[in-house]
Amino acid sequence: MSHKHSMILLYLIVAGMIAGLLAGWYFGEDVLVVKWIGVLFLNALKMTIIPLILAAVISGVASLGDIRKLGKPGGLTMLYYLSTTIIAIIIGLILVNIIQPGQGVEMSAAALEAGVQKAQSGGDKDFSDILLSLISPNLVKSAAELQLLPLVFFAVLFGAAATTVGKAGDNIIGFFEGLNATMMKIVGWIMYFSPLGVFALVATALGEAGGGAAFMNTILGIGKYVATVMIALSVHAVVLFVIMIVLSKRGAGFLKDMMRAILTAFGTASSSATLPLTMECAQEHGLSKRSVRFVIPLGSTINMDGTALYEAIAAMFIAQMYGIELDMYDQILIVVTATLAAIGAAGIPQAGTVTMLIVLSAVGLPAEGIGILLSVDWFLDRCRTAVNTWGDAVGEAVMNKYMISTDEDEIEYAMKDET
Repeated sequence: MSHKHSMILLYLIVAGMIAGLLAGWYFGEDVLVVKWIGVLFLNALKMTIIPLILAAVISGVASLGDIRKLGKPGGLTMLYYLSTTIIAIIIGLILVNIIQPGQGVEMSAAALEAGVQKAQSGGDKDFSDILLSLISPNLVKSAAELQLLPLVFFAVLFGAAATTVGKAGDNIIGFFEGLNATMMKIVGWIMYFSPLGVFALVATALGEAGGGAAFMNTILGIGKYVATVMIALSVHAVVLFVIMIVLSKRGAGFLKDMMRAILTAFGTASSSATLPLTMECAQEHGLSKRSVRFVIPLGSTINMDGTALYEAIAAMFIAQMYGIELDMYDQILIVVTATLAAIGAAGIPQAGTVTMLIVLSAVGLPAEGIGILLSVDWFLDRCRTAVNTWGDAVGEAVMNKYMISTDEDEIEYAMKDET
């Protein structure tokens, strides 16, 4: 999808959101006649999940090259990026538990009852259940039941193994790269339908809640949700700034030099499209060219701090809307799921929307809850993409200090292996 088309689609989504709010306000339950449009849109997204997740995660992991040859630089960089992703998710969970943005958002009695029943059907969990949920004895059954966590875990292992078996693995990787490109095209087509889908989902949510009387409660709930995400993203950006100062000994000058890339990421809503500019800004600041060429592309593949943080908050927000209690083990599962999903998110258009379904599925939350979030996702997507890019840049600053003096040969070797 070209930048021009994506901007037109953005405006149409905003128009669909406004039209949905007005329709739900004025027509109340009568607007439920368009509910099937929202269901169709969600079903179309769900239809793509299994092939898309497998293809995106496998090709994303495989893009790192032979995992046996990443060496110390690759291992340290991956460990650093995974650590900051987990920190981001924990920040999001802490704030969403404190602010409770989903409480007070009116839902229909039927929706609330369905949500509670689904939560109760999951039963109690302990830590061993979380570990057991990572591995399925029957992947076909898991796919049929949309149990996505074991599929993501398998895809990570599969992609890593495929990088170690030579030409046979190259053929397999080529297949999944082609499948990923094809699925991205299909999702792009579905997203052209998103203005109508957002309209129907927003209008239906208001209509089921009683029309105009629920309007202010819904707006307040969405406003608190947006504020929670924005505060969490800001806190994490500050945490990254502190990490940069402490570990790389660089100051505000680095942030100033990276602002072109960060603002471009906000404008394009794509950290992948911003990658060349991120690398250029880092080199202009004086960071090692070898390190930049290795660390930042790796970060654009596995480091999705903003996206993972957003998914954690959104899942908790949906649970709060439906009155579903998520205990400590459920929230640990959110951390695990969002971290694994982030690995493949970079290769997925509208990554936050698609991978969100993985997190919701893992903790047994109704996918329909995502509808109300789509009305503001166009804005939050840009904010979390800016944080993703800032996270990549900070990772490069940190790794540049601790790796370059002793490991330039290993970095060069890993880069040659990737090419």
